[in-house]
Amino acid sequence: MEFPESEIAEIKKFINLLNSQKDSVVVVEGKRDSAALVKLGYSGKILEFHKFNGMIKFADSAAKYRKLILLLDGDRKGRYLTKKIIELLERRTKIDLLFKKKLVSITKGKIRFIEQLVCYESYFV
Repeated sequence: MEFPESEIAEIKKFINLLNSQKDSVVVVEGKRDSAALVKLGYSGKILEFHKFNGMIKFADSAAKYRKLILLLDGDRKGRYLTKKIIELLERRTKIDLLFKKKLVSITKGKIRFIEQLVCYESYFV
């Protein structure tokens, strides 16, 4: 799959900006989402929602971080999880949705699932 150079440059800037968020943790749904971010060079802390066996266990664990960057999928389930996480944690920690919005903007909505970011991997060698 071919991508415009400007889009590749924006994805690289996106990953660098994500890496610069030292006091934050990125929240994804599962291990393929996590693996996709790592393949593109993300080196920070990642929480995989599905490892926690439920919303309450996740919320209790995630509340100890200063800032959560939510990068959940753009499907119905991902939107539901985003809404519930915000409801449970908005008074306990800072929640950042700007990275999710930025990713949608960069890819013009082509990437709905975080795991699809692996399609950019060949440009990151």
